[in-house]
Amino acid sequence: MASQKNTEQTLVIFKPDAVQRGVVGEILTRFERVGLKIVGLKMISPTRDQFLKHYEEIGKMISRRGQKAFDVTVDFMMQGPVIAMVLEGVESVELVRKMAGTTEPKTASVGTIRGDFSHISFGYADVNNKSTPNLIHASGNVDEAKSEIKHWFSESELYEYSAMHEKFTR
Repeated sequence: MASQKNTEQTLVIFKPDAVQRGVVGEILTRFERVGLKIVGLKMISPTRDQFLKHYEEIGKMISRRGQKAFDVTVDFMMQGPVIAMVLEGVESVELVRKMAGTTEPKTASVGTIRGDFSHISFGYADVNNKSTPNLIHASGNVDEAKSEIKHWFSESELYEYSAMHEKFTR
């Protein structure tokens, strides 16, 4: 896992709306520019069971928001492939969450990923019985990140290497 003191790993999933709109590269560039290192990356078409484990066993979505919210979210997530990525860096979980912006794109600040690339409100999505297309999933906390990374990646799919910028964060 993360090799330096205070470095963490976090999971980011580029949702089907990010992949299909062709904004993955722009978003990924933002993460690299702040000094986060990609240590795992793959494009996949997850099964409903994989999403059940991700959203309910790890994230407790059904428990917190109900079966309908889970079903709408999974139906949306299965509309196309996703790109799963593990980023590593100093306090990466909190940094990625800050960069992503609030979950509801309508209220996300300009300058965040959701604030710059999406705009749909929860109200609009609810009235139209849709999921809110908000481009990425970002782990909510360090423990969740560890569980999510184990769910989406095997140890052999994660890489250790030194990035040029790391000499400035040691």
